[in-house]
This record gives sequence, structure tokens and C-alpha cells, in this order.
Amino acid sequence: MIKLFLFDIEGTTTDIHFVHKVLFPYSNQCLEEYILHHQTHPQIIKAIADARTTVWEEEQKQLGLYEVIAKFKSWIKQDRKHGALKTIQGLIWDVGYSKGEFKGHLYPDVKPFFEKILSTKSMIGIYSSGSVHAQKLIFGFSTEGDLTPMISHYFDTKVGGKRERSSYEKIAELTGLKIQEIHFFSDIPEELKAAKEAGMGVTQLLREGTKSSEFEGITSFTDFMDII
Repeated sequence: MIKLFLFDIEGTTTDIHFVHKVLFPYSNQCLEEYILHHQTHPQIIKAIADARTTVWEEEQKQLGLYEVIAKFKSWIKQDRKHGALKTIQGLIWDVGYSKGEFKGHLYPDVKPFFEKILSTKSMIGIYSSGSVHAQKLIFGFSTEGDLTPMISHYFDTKVGGKRERSSYEKIAELTGLKIQEIHFFSDIPEELKAAKEAGMGVTQLLREGTKSSEFEGITSFTDFMDII
């Protein structure tokens, strides 16, 4: 029996275009002003320090504040999954959501599937490269309303990379569940491969533009409704 349904976000519950054409440009546009106005905030201080450490380890360069800002912008363009960038993006998006400048996109089959899962007394979890803060914003300020009360667990790359088997083992450990009791949904075959190697059940979401793979695929969560 599946006790935890674990979901990727981008390309799975949420249109990839929302992330790349709305969220990323907004964070890029606001990043310099936000950092300059909040540079004494503990989370920003840590993010800047972490970015400087990474650049020193990778390039042996010491960066000034404006150079760090430029580096963050280059990482946005590269879609680099760096924890410091994800922290700052989440804080910036918090402002945008709160102002009503956008809402978190969800495919129309997501909320009904969540409701069906909860009706079976199973739990819902999210595992995304975006920070837990950013995850809660997407589901809290979504086009379908506030879905955060439906979600029991949130995981980001603090548990490890999404293409690493150990990350999924860590998630099972943190939830106190047997790994076979968790089912993971993602559009990325490499993520599904890591989860399956760890022992999870997996299903690929074949949203528009997603290529099928060796893993069982569905085009909508409605295809999974009768299974649970």
C-alpha cells in the first residue's frame, strides 16, 4: 500500500513555462534591489557567503557584493540548483505572490488527485530543487487556492540531489516509512531511476513536450485515479 505520494513540481504538478517564463524572470528582475535592501538579513548574509565559497572553490575568485549579484543572475540563466540562489529566489517570490503579481500554476488534475489521495488516508509530499519556502508559495498561492493544508512533507536539495539514490533513502528515513510505501512522480527519467533504485515505486508524468522513457508514463493524474 502506498502511504506517501511524493511529487516533483516543475513539469509534474506545474507547467515548466510558469517557472521559466514567470518565476525566473521575476527573480532576475528584482534580485539586485532585493539583495541591496536586505543585505543585513541573516538569510541573505548566509546566501552571499555560500555563493562566495562556491565561486572560490570552483574558480579561485573572491567576489564583491555586485559580483555576487551578477553570479546569481548567471546561475538563474543556467538554472543552476544552488541552495543560496534558491533561498533568495524564494524570498523574492514571496513578495511577488503576496502582492498578487502572479499565482502558482497547477495543472487542473492536481487538486482532484490530492483529494483522492487524502480520501484513502495516505499522505502527500513534495520533493523539488526549489527551496521548501518556494514550494509552499506555489501551493499556498496557487491557481487552485491554498493547497498547503493537504501536504504533509516538503523536501528540497538539503536531503541531496534529485538524481541521487541516497536522497530518496533519506526521505524514507525522515518520514519513518518503508521506502516501498512511497511512490514518486516526476517528468525526469534520471530522477525516477534514482528513486526506483532506492526502492520507491515511480511514474513518469508525460506533460506536453515531455518525452517518454523506460518508466511507466501517464499524461494526467486522472490516469492514476482508479489505481488507488
